[in-house]
Amino acid sequence: MDRDNVKVEDGGTKADKELGWGKSLPVPSVQEMVKNDSESVPERYIKEYQDRPIDSTLSPNMFDNIPVIDFSLLVSGDGDKLNKLDSACKEWGFFQLINHGVEVEVLNSMKAAVAAFFDLPLEEKKKYAMAENDIQGYGQAYVVSEHQKLDWCDISFLITQPPEYRNFKYWPTTLPGFKEAVDEYSKEVERVTVAICECLSRLMGLDKHGLKRLHGVMKQSMRLNYYPRCSRTDLVLGVSPHSDAGSMTFLLQDDEITALQIKYKERWLPVKPIPNTLVVNVGDALEAWSNGVYRSIEHRAVTNTKKERISIAAFVLPDDEVQIGPVDSMMVDRPRLYRNVKFLDYLKHFLDKNLDGKSHTSFLKLEKEL
Repeated sequence: MDRDNVKVEDGGTKADKELGWGKSLPVPSVQEMVKNDSESVPERYIKEYQDRPIDSTLSPNMFDNIPVIDFSLLVSGDGDKLNKLDSACKEWGFFQLINHGVEVEVLNSMKAAVAAFFDLPLEEKKKYAMAENDIQGYGQAYVVSEHQKLDWCDISFLITQPPEYRNFKYWPTTLPGFKEAVDEYSKEVERVTVAICECLSRLMGLDKHGLKRLHGVMKQSMRLNYYPRCSRTDLVLGVSPHSDAGSMTFLLQDDEITALQIKYKERWLPVKPIPNTLVVNVGDALEAWSNGVYRSIEHRAVTNTKKERISIAAFVLPDDEVQIGPVDSMMVDRPRLYRNVKFLDYLKHFLDKNLDGKSHTSFLKLEKEL
């Protein structure tokens, strides 16, 4: 199908063109593999020993947990909450956001829409498969080699904001309620994003709209994740360790299953879900803009033996042509540690590799960094 002739709803035109971000090789559906044989783990999914989720790598203090920030107090100008946001982004790179104002019905509708998509027959889901030259759609991301180890996860990747960037070729628009659920949830995440940006702008010595303005056209994409249950959770990972390329990520996860882990003080710390909370993390672009004051943190997802798990990661992204590099206010008492890089160049570098911790961020850093 000629992508230039794709008809886009909402009056959009931007989606008619290829993203130009990268591509991912097609691989079999893990969901279907488990349906056909729930006990076997194919060799290609078995991680190398040093990469497996071994208990000895977990944080010994399981009472440690990432900061919890009350959004309603934060945006009301509470100084203590602003300081807590600053500390969370510096020390953890992650925080859980409560009282964010997104209605429970909106959260549940989004989860239900994703579950309904992955419940579709395989042949129906394949109608929305990733194209050879695109990472949008149904499949698996970061597959750059026929020989690399794979994650125990199926995904669908969509551009969700602004509306004119959506490409409905990859949306299951015939699935009742799907488009409406994504539309409502994506707008709510955008609202929260703008408010967090205003708080971070203040902390970074910028004017109220400074961080939002740095994005150019602030984009949002979503990765819809389906993690089947696994008989050998000690051998596989749902998602390999990585940091996120954008400025921020908002994760809506299963309230009942602890699967997300972050790398904290060189150990893996499980992030126990708080019902109806959004997990927020710093991305590589914000790390670069802040000159390394705020750090994107490695994180991964493990599997479980009992039931499948769904999560929704909403990525906040700068415009392709925007430069990501330290802002002047973050170099007053700190030498420049990052160079200026066009975000599209960084994103291509990021997507051309399999997930490997934070190795890709060396592309952003000056060689003189110690």
